[in-house]
Amino acid sequence: MNENSQLPPDEAGDAPRPRRKGIYVLPNAITLAALFSGFYGIVMAMNGRFEAACIAIFVAAVLDSLDGRVARMTNAQSAFGEQMDSLSDMVSFGAAPALIVYIWGLKDLGKAGWIPAFVYIAGAALRLARFNVNIGVVDKRFFQGLPSPAAAALVIGLVWVMDDAGFRPASQIPWLAWVAFGVTLFAGLSMVTNAPFYSFKVVGGRRSVPFIVLVGVALAIALIALDTPRALFGIFCLYGLSGYVVYGWRKMKGKPVSVIATSIDEPEEKGLHQ
Repeated sequence: MNENSQLPPDEAGDAPRPRRKGIYVLPNAITLAALFSGFYGIVMAMNGRFEAACIAIFVAAVLDSLDGRVARMTNAQSAFGEQMDSLSDMVSFGAAPALIVYIWGLKDLGKAGWIPAFVYIAGAALRLARFNVNIGVVDKRFFQGLPSPAAAALVIGLVWVMDDAGFRPASQIPWLAWVAFGVTLFAGLSMVTNAPFYSFKVVGGRRSVPFIVLVGVALAIALIALDTPRALFGIFCLYGLSGYVVYGWRKMKGKPVSVIATSIDEPEEKGLHQ
């Protein structure tokens, strides 16, 4: 009998089997919390508690910004976590905002109210699928199209501001229903556009920033604390328009406008094609 037959496969001369990564608890727990926030927002909207629904979506956005960072900090990244994050985003920033704004302001428009809600949820699905496919070739300084959390914040911000101002029920106020129609349609289409939206990924420990940036951050925090619904809605309105401003400015200057890098090895290089 061959001695090697008593040895494990790697000791018997065979190629070792790749070790399967486990499911890490902390980052996936944060992702599940974000998923619950999106679900909670839908339930609150069904019960007519739109302020709680809006807060839940913003909480989901905060949690979504944390899970990836926690995974990298703890070296707990995995393919499972990436897929879980995408599915959570689809619920919290795709299905939930579309359903909340439909219940709040679009349902009395009849079948016309379906249009922006479906365009939004379809835009979120396409945006997330494109992000997963292009993750290795996109210039890290920019997002290709409006990120789904920002699109959700734009739509939900409108709901929160108007609900806080006492416009209830919004679906029975014709002008407000059409405003919701336009904002939801704009957010849905912006997610699948090629306009470059700044990612803020270069702001952090690796690069220094001017002192005025810290002053601006402090001012933004103060404004958000002073009037949270209007401040957040205003910030995300400006961000939602910023990509088109950058696109137009680059076009006017004759600069490349695509965020797809020509080199996979150096996605931040200047060589971007149109």
